[in-house]
Amino acid sequence: MQAVAIPTLPIAEQELGTDQATASWIMTAFLLAGAVATPIVGRLGDAYGKRRMFVSCLVVLALGCGVTVMAHNIEVAVLGRILQGLGGGVIPLSFGVIRDSMPRERVAQSVAFVSSLLAVGMAVGIVIAGFAVEATGFARLFAVPAVFCALVALLAWRFVPESPERSNQRVPVLPAILLSAWMVSLLLAITRGSSWPTEVVVGLAVVAVACFGAWVLTELRIEAPLVDLRLMSLRGVWSANLAAVVGGVVAYSNFTFLPQFFQTPADNGYGFGVSAGEAGWMMLPSAFAGFVAGILSWRLAQRIGLRVTMVAGFLAQAAALLIVAFAHTWKWEMYVAGLLTGLGAGLVNATMVNVIIVAVPAVYMGVASGLNANIRIIGGAIGVAITTAIVTHRALPSGYPNEHAYVVGFVFLAVCSIASAGLSLLIPGGKPAR
Repeated sequence: MQAVAIPTLPIAEQELGTDQATASWIMTAFLLAGAVATPIVGRLGDAYGKRRMFVSCLVVLALGCGVTVMAHNIEVAVLGRILQGLGGGVIPLSFGVIRDSMPRERVAQSVAFVSSLLAVGMAVGIVIAGFAVEATGFARLFAVPAVFCALVALLAWRFVPESPERSNQRVPVLPAILLSAWMVSLLLAITRGSSWPTEVVVGLAVVAVACFGAWVLTELRIEAPLVDLRLMSLRGVWSANLAAVVGGVVAYSNFTFLPQFFQTPADNGYGFGVSAGEAGWMMLPSAFAGFVAGILSWRLAQRIGLRVTMVAGFLAQAAALLIVAFAHTWKWEMYVAGLLTGLGAGLVNATMVNVIIVAVPAVYMGVASGLNANIRIIGGAIGVAITTAIVTHRALPSGYPNEHAYVVGFVFLAVCSIASAGLSLLIPGGKPAR
């Protein structure tokens, strides 16, 4: 669902009659809902069965796609994307299913393979969505995913084995409310900082800080936390999550704004003026490289260790972002950057999950993987909001962002990627289980 929206945001902006900053909430709302839902789904999966929650998430995804199909304004489109985000827990749940159902010696390799398939899904989704949206429009583009999610839910119920590991902890309500409150307040303060009154923005920032503090204290004090911050005492968990939150800023922001950069008409002084379909096609090398890197990541980590593999992945992404920032005259430069982006993302995504698998007992796999996915999504939501504020700060007379704003945005993401590489040095230097 992330991939479907990525190359279509400029068209959504036109069809729904809104501006770029508001249209970016089509991505931000999805990430925000996913950040709240992922730990809840992980907890429910541990308590009631991962297959049951996996199927439930797919049903909610189908419903969200159905709502988006009916969207004639930005408000309904965002509502549909929120529902899709609520179903986003399928990814960490899938890793939990692998952990529960596969022999121990095959878990790491299986996780790497599934991570690679996610890259392929992203590639296919971006390319198909880019070409299809030109014929269907933004809203009706989600009709096929709605049917597909429903069919996959039926197949999963029939063929995915139920997990044998169960916990008896309930899902707490107050932490979910506080998590939602601080994230919504923070993202609104970031994205509307230049257009809303100063006192409103400051008030939102104060609310975000207060709710964040209350959320942390609540999670640490209750017996069954929503996001088990106590798992952060494990070095493999807290180190991977530190890298994940900054890495999430990079991953989601890059894929959100790169297609828009490609689609900008060249008479604005930059961009290639390509269609949504062509923009998706230009991102295909990145997804292909991500698929290959994800498959090879397990063998590479066996040779050089999880830590070095993570560092290499983040540095490759940093190099790609610097190319986009300072060398974007020719399309071949974007293809080189795309290959480096995919190489880095493929190594990071597969390796990070294996870091978590090595660090925690099986019974906490759902919570730990959900925590990692949640923190990555939180970073992504904040990153998209910050990058939106940077890119849309000053527009050209044509309405498109200034080239310098994009340069600053991509440099900011490159710095974040380098920071993630530095944080990855804190990860234990072990190797995935054979």
